[in-house]
Amino acid sequence: MFDVDQIRGEFPVLSGTVYGKPLVYLDSGATAQKPLAVIETVDRLHREQNASIHRGVHLLSEEMTERYEESRARIAAWIGAAGKEEVIFTAGATASLNTVAYAWGDRFVGAGDNIVVSEMEHHSNIVPWQLLAERRDAEIRVLPFDDAGRLRTELLGELLDERTRVVAVTQASNTLGTRPELRPIADAAHAVGAVFVVDGCQGAVHGGVDVHAADCDFYAFSGHKLYGPTGIGVLYGKRVLLDAMPPFLGGGDMVDRVSFARTTYAPVPLKFEAGTANFIGAIGLGEAVKFLQRFDPAEIEAHETALLRHAETRLGEIDGLRIYGRTPGKCAILSFNVEGVHPYDIGMILDKLGIAVRTGQHCAEPVMTHYGVAGMCRASLALYNTLAEVDALADGVRRAVRMLRQ
Repeated sequence: MFDVDQIRGEFPVLSGTVYGKPLVYLDSGATAQKPLAVIETVDRLHREQNASIHRGVHLLSEEMTERYEESRARIAAWIGAAGKEEVIFTAGATASLNTVAYAWGDRFVGAGDNIVVSEMEHHSNIVPWQLLAERRDAEIRVLPFDDAGRLRTELLGELLDERTRVVAVTQASNTLGTRPELRPIADAAHAVGAVFVVDGCQGAVHGGVDVHAADCDFYAFSGHKLYGPTGIGVLYGKRVLLDAMPPFLGGGDMVDRVSFARTTYAPVPLKFEAGTANFIGAIGLGEAVKFLQRFDPAEIEAHETALLRHAETRLGEIDGLRIYGRTPGKCAILSFNVEGVHPYDIGMILDKLGIAVRTGQHCAEPVMTHYGVAGMCRASLALYNTLAEVDALADGVRRAVRMLRQ
């Protein structure tokens, strides 16, 4: 059963205070808090079991290797991958997307080709493609969204052609909450021979993913937004594509045989996991997925949607407040501004009230440019938030606006 009070008891930080006020944490889109299951697993591994994976024949190394690969298998099953070999551990979604842009892009994108990127992307799903386009003399094309935050997928027919090599789209906008329907975009990309790359950082948290059903070619997400440790992430890739890609980084554990005459590489996924992996982080991420698997995804979705609807209602009562992103089915991310008031000032006053929100461009400057604003306030809700916390946010924003307008 989904019991938010019980869930909150598993997140130690949520019982803390800020400036003498109970913490109201509404910045999970930047980084989510960690449950005890993850915290205690990471702590125990450091205390009792720490040993490098894939290298030792001693017991600690063998046990850690087994747990690392178990985590890979758990995550592969959770996202619907065909096998655990399609799951690569990286430092995070940024590292995952850069891996695709370099290892796949440098081999398969050439002069005169084009890359289609949506206007609502996080910088991590923009800049790697820009760098690739510069290296390969390719063109960046932008798939826009409308003022409601709806991705204008009806324009794909005008943007895609036989020279399109990549279509890169978010599963859920980190600023607008928009969740585009992935499969039609995948079908359009595949119809012209392009690969479909999805930033799943917010989507993996809000609703999860079935990469097979969505027909993603590559899918990236970060552990720290999924109630897991920092410094760990996942790149999913279809096996046939991973096999065709050269390594991105060279070093230990990604090789088969090394000589000065010629080096051959290990099979996937090890080919893309050079050096000593963040094995404790990977196991911690597996524990975060295990934590989420305790709950019915539909119950999490219903809870987060109720929070979002309540927030939209309460904030909508404030004079001059505009919410960005009004698409049906959006996830529990709410960005807003108040006319005549700077978002940074609102964020600072909320902080003094114990309420943590994000202010600024949210690493999505093209979204700010679309709306002609310097930044936004963002409340990103999670399974551990409550209606009372949403009320505290609305009351805090109202108080901040009253102070700042004076």
